[in-house]
Amino acid sequence: MQKFQHYIGGAFSDGTAQFDSHDPATGAVWARMPEARADDVDAAVQAAKAALRAPDWANMTATARGKLLYRLADLVAENAQVLAELETRDTGKIIRETSAQIAYVTDYYRYYAGLADKIEGAHLPIDKPDMEVWLRREPVGVVAAVVPWNSQLFLSAVKIGPALAAGCTVVLKASEEGPAPMLEFARLFDQAGFPPGVLNVITGFGAECGRVLTSHPDVDHVAFTGGPDTARHIVRNSAENLASTSLELGGKSPFIVFEDADIESAVNAQVSGIFAATGQSCVAGSRLVIANSIKDAFLARLREKASEIVIGVPDDLATEVGPLCTQAQLDTAAELVAASVSAGASVIAGGQPLDREGHYFPPTIIDCTDAPDAPCLTREAFGPILSVIGFETEAQAVQIANDTAFGLASGVFTKDLTRAHRMIRSLQAGIVWVNTYRAVSPIAPFGGHGLSGHGREGGLQAALDYTRVKTVWLRTSDDPIPDPFVMR
Repeated sequence: MQKFQHYIGGAFSDGTAQFDSHDPATGAVWARMPEARADDVDAAVQAAKAALRAPDWANMTATARGKLLYRLADLVAENAQVLAELETRDTGKIIRETSAQIAYVTDYYRYYAGLADKIEGAHLPIDKPDMEVWLRREPVGVVAAVVPWNSQLFLSAVKIGPALAAGCTVVLKASEEGPAPMLEFARLFDQAGFPPGVLNVITGFGAECGRVLTSHPDVDHVAFTGGPDTARHIVRNSAENLASTSLELGGKSPFIVFEDADIESAVNAQVSGIFAATGQSCVAGSRLVIANSIKDAFLARLREKASEIVIGVPDDLATEVGPLCTQAQLDTAAELVAASVSAGASVIAGGQPLDREGHYFPPTIIDCTDAPDAPCLTREAFGPILSVIGFETEAQAVQIANDTAFGLASGVFTKDLTRAHRMIRSLQAGIVWVNTYRAVSPIAPFGGHGLSGHGREGGLQAALDYTRVKTVWLRTSDDPIPDPFVMR
């Protein structure tokens, strides 16, 4: 059995307690994890606070910070296979995806490495002739980064990269559902040469770890990826320290297909949007909103594609859909399908957990034509469950697409350029993919609104979000200060 440790203040240590980690493909215990409680959390935050003020980080040039991030990217690239195998073992994500995703994670660190010395202030054309006024961008401070189990190396990179580029320090809480890849990543960070305490990696459970971290008086910003319910707790916790927050939450993303779309391309994109990553993605295109005139033909092709998907153990390169991460997710998926059928929806593919060892749920398609109130249309499944509803007009498609409390992503498939532009304007989502889906880049901001949260990850904006602005006034006149009782 493997054993992992926390990384606090540049040193590795066992937590106050430990817990077992289970392999989602078999349900068997495979590793022992450290469990952070209040004292461990406080030690990590104090280490980050000390590093923020220490000369070797506080006085380091932005260019030097960038070079360290380049070194980190190289180490991640060199160890990508080890990280991928750990993520697959601990979370059930298929090895094909973890390998490809971790290889791309290095681009995020390189992007922010190059951006570190390009986070600029500004000179203001002030309306007072005897003043020079400029803005300095300074690090926001100690960042609590909280990530879920799915795509942890990616979801941590979009927080660690911009935070360190801006000069912040970080306490990363890895998900207790699969912390192994992040605890191993800490070893690479240690090798990269950053000063101790710049990054601290811990894991643990809600009340004893998450709540203590996000309400800690020395935390200045909380960057969270997860679900709306947990986000509400984090916002309440941040009332204790008045920390700023960035929240990348869930989605119930519409995947809209018009009658003129390239059917084969749209079907392939829909397979990627809902069945890739076993549907365990915040941007999953989980609502197929399709023109009635092509609905039957589209679903026939989609069912054919779904039936060909290889379901198997996650470490097999042939596997395309692996297990769900936990038994709780498996139960939730089954309950959602049952509730939707009770509301009048029809299951046309999948629908039941597979009778095999592990947390396996097959690619599932639910026709909601006769069940517009089916819960699968409104609740995030976080599994390979697609709900389908038809439309007659463009206006109706927009109304269905926007009929959600979420606002993260959306997809539009059409060959009509003017229609595409109308849809881009009309859809209430932070991301609109046109004739593609599930594409990301370190250059492009990522995020949503409503129950999908606020703030952006990726791009220049993410780095700016980890800074605070300081306004500097410098008087250039040697004349005596005029009337002190009148504000300048």
